[in-house]
Amino acid sequence: MSGRSDRTLRGRVAVIGIGETEYYRHGASPDAEFKLALKAIFAACNDARLDPRDIDGFASYSDDRSDASRLAAALGTHRLRTATMQWGGGGGGCCAAVANAAASIVAGLADCVVVFRSLAQGQYGRFGQTTGIDNISGEKAYLMPYGVLAPPQRFAMRVRRFMHDHGVRQEALRAIALASYHHAQANPRAVMHGKPLDPAKYDASRWIVEPFHLYDCCMENDGAAALVLVPEERAKDFRQKPVYVLGAAVGSGHRTGAIPHNSPLYASASFDTVALDLYRMAGLGPSDIGVVQSYENFTGGVVMALAEHGFFRPEEANDFFTLENLIAPSGRLPLNTSGGNLAECYMHGFGLVLEAVRQVRGTSSNQVARNDVAMVIGGPMVTPVSNLLLGSSATL
Repeated sequence: MSGRSDRTLRGRVAVIGIGETEYYRHGASPDAEFKLALKAIFAACNDARLDPRDIDGFASYSDDRSDASRLAAALGTHRLRTATMQWGGGGGGCCAAVANAAASIVAGLADCVVVFRSLAQGQYGRFGQTTGIDNISGEKAYLMPYGVLAPPQRFAMRVRRFMHDHGVRQEALRAIALASYHHAQANPRAVMHGKPLDPAKYDASRWIVEPFHLYDCCMENDGAAALVLVPEERAKDFRQKPVYVLGAAVGSGHRTGAIPHNSPLYASASFDTVALDLYRMAGLGPSDIGVVQSYENFTGGVVMALAEHGFFRPEEANDFFTLENLIAPSGRLPLNTSGGNLAECYMHGFGLVLEAVRQVRGTSSNQVARNDVAMVIGGPMVTPVSNLLLGSSATL
């Protein structure tokens, strides 16, 4: 790693532990949200054989309610040195939270940081509900008075425009759903384990809002997931094979957040600039990546996001998105190998990060043939978005 710029995360931080709770349908968790967070953190520490009291930082996103100082007190940590929360709703920050934690370590602000997401909708209500709201502001003020109430409605318009502009067929979206469900059948942690999906069932499912069928939309779940980061010089002191941060990027392009639906690049997943930043930091390109975990709030966003990361030209989407190309172990680009947001769990995308770690370790329930470099894509079509590249020691 000699000659690297100091202004990089590449190879300087490693994931040494991952953990998660059981995943539940929304509102079904028997535990409070804070307890779920603690369970996932304890599981990550146990995975690494790390004393939880040695944690000195916390990072999360999407307005997670499990406060860092309260977590530190409950865990008995010796001291709290950093606590970061990524702006932005939903899952656009699932990779950014890892980047913020890694940056804290590289800057010397902390030595052992937990990144986590916890959610108990039975305790606090459904995350995306639109009823019972008396006052609105921002983008919603331009949409909700006209009946555009929920995320599927908002994002369907962007996806439909992309499909129109590039001739993308419904079968491309279907292949993504089928791949997620296919992988979930080999993953006993998945909420949809034992509930397979076939093309006929997909086609017969009800429209939520065109072009999204029921199976194009993520689930809503309860649970928690966590990972632990340490400096690379400590990475081999723990039980598991270390997985290194090769690159991370956060943000969006010019006026992506212009409202109402007035961004200059409308039919976009918001990665037009962010993908370039990721590849630049990692010193890698699309051909180096063996597996992708891409956030599927809706399947159409995956098509847009992978195009913007350079895996294919938009006009090639119909040929690229076939079930054979997307499944482990040897598809052209195995996708969402845990089942993803559609079929494993919708922990606002953090399960995707854990699955990328498992792939690099070689412990996934759907292990791929090329696993030295794994990509995670967070929150297509929101702003800011984020992404992440993880790799083995052989990539350094």
